[in-house]
Amino acid sequence: MRYVVGYQPDARGADAVTLAVALARAQGAELDLVFVLNEDVPYVPPSPAGKRLDVKEQLILTAQGDALRLVPEDVKADFHVRRAHSFAAALIEAAVESEAALIVIGAASYGLLKRYTVGSVANALLHASPVPVALAPRGYDRTDPIQRLTALVGRREGADAAIDVALVAAGRRNVPLRFVSLVELDERADDFGENINAAHRHANTVLTEAAHRLPVGHEAGVEVAHGRTFEEAVDSLDWLEGEIVIVGSSRLAQKRQIFLGSMANKVLRALPVPMVVVPRDYERAESHPLG
Repeated sequence: MRYVVGYQPDARGADAVTLAVALARAQGAELDLVFVLNEDVPYVPPSPAGKRLDVKEQLILTAQGDALRLVPEDVKADFHVRRAHSFAAALIEAAVESEAALIVIGAASYGLLKRYTVGSVANALLHASPVPVALAPRGYDRTDPIQRLTALVGRREGADAAIDVALVAAGRRNVPLRFVSLVELDERADDFGENINAAHRHANTVLTEAAHRLPVGHEAGVEVAHGRTFEEAVDSLDWLEGEIVIVGSSRLAQKRQIFLGSMANKVLRALPVPMVVVPRDYERAESHPLG
């Protein structure tokens, strides 16, 4: 199993590599650290004596050294360079060519600590990738094994693919699994209580069906979180440091592609832990990214 890691020589790049290392350690995956060199970077001829590297060569050598220093000896990683105008397109191309199970990137650098702000690269990936995308919150520094998987469940299209990935991953690695249903409520509405009850019923139905696919005695449970906004609902939950959230893409996504809907976008901005977004109708059960 291979993961493509979007590396940049900045805090986002370090966050991405750190999360990729944590996932790789848990799953026995190998990493492809992909450094995308903008095709517009000028070429500077070396000196006649051949002692000076041109700008591109220096960028590559520096990035390679910095990236590989972030990877511990127990994780196998290769460094790759791609020249492209689009960082996101280059990562997707690399993932498709290597049949990678996951693309890992860092959140935009101007977000609050342990929070996300979706920059242009993440936004492009979250609307086009044919493979799951993992996002590390700013300042992510944990490389220890995963402690729990949380799958966000709902009735929208795309949720089944995320639940499937969560079940395969939790079952294979004996990681506790939590199903969470988020409810955004207008407390003035008449159906306030019914919406919460409906969320509980649906979440418990998912858990009952999941029990048939998990090993006997596997730790699994459900929670329903509600608030005036999805962000408030997320903040009401308890999160472990070693938690990973799995969510499906929007019903607007083309088949086997990601499209991050408005709810997932709101949840993303409130999460204090990494998030994996699974494309609609993702069917590669034999190579689930966390399994």
